[in-house]
Amino acid sequence: MTDGSLPLDALRRLTTDPGPWLSCDDCFRLSDRYVECVLAGWELDAELAAMPAHLAGCSACAEEATTLLLLAAEEAGIDPAAALRRLP
Repeated sequence: MTDGSLPLDALRRLTTDPGPWLSCDDCFRLSDRYVECVLAGWELDAELAAMPAHLAGCSACAEEATTLLLLAAEEAGIDPAAALRRLP
């Protein structure tokens, strides 16, 4: 029997500020641009501003963004370590 407490990851996802709202479809549509900005260290524009909150609360989209970032970094010959630290 458990004590009823939530794992820390579940608690973090439940208490993450959800705004501004972004759907998974929108997230997938914006992923290429988002990854490009994160790899380059650029500031996010207004349309991409919702990506970090969505990725922090959606493990499927976060996994997709991480995979895309790793592939883009490999293709460009860039070390992805700094960019991975910038992902939520």
